[in-house]
Amino acid sequence: MTKSRKSELVKQVNMGAREYGISTVLFRQAVGEILGVNATDMECLALIFFKGLATPSELARYTGLTSGATTTMLDRLERARLIERRPNPEDRRGTLIVLTNERTEEIGVMFASGRKAIDKLTSSYSESELETIADYFRKLVLVWEEEREKLGQRNKAKVAS
Repeated sequence: MTKSRKSELVKQVNMGAREYGISTVLFRQAVGEILGVNATDMECLALIFFKGLATPSELARYTGLTSGATTTMLDRLERARLIERRPNPEDRRGTLIVLTNERTEEIGVMFASGRKAIDKLTSSYSESELETIADYFRKLVLVWEEEREKLGQRNKAKVAS
């Protein structure tokens, strides 16, 4: 492979990653509009969906919201019947956040077609290609986690000065 060909492929992959990120945000925003919630609420719901449950502290860290803003968000999601607060059996003072059954099914229907199409697309790649793609996404997540940490440190330094 020539250096210019590799450079072009790198550009295509990076552009594809950006477009993928934008398209997922826009899709979640469309779902959020139907549910009557904002983008941060949708990110919170996505974390709870993938983990099965979460604590308010985890959601605050994940979203970058203050504890007060997290409480406000959870109040909004509870009023929309999207989440339930349950006592944490391992910590009497703690609360666990779970998705409600009725709304989870409703949300699942909105994502079903996309999940099916993505599964079909992903299945079309060879095992070797899938290993490469999985490695890329794993490393991409680490890059963005590091970048977010740098911004947090820079912001702390700015506030301290």
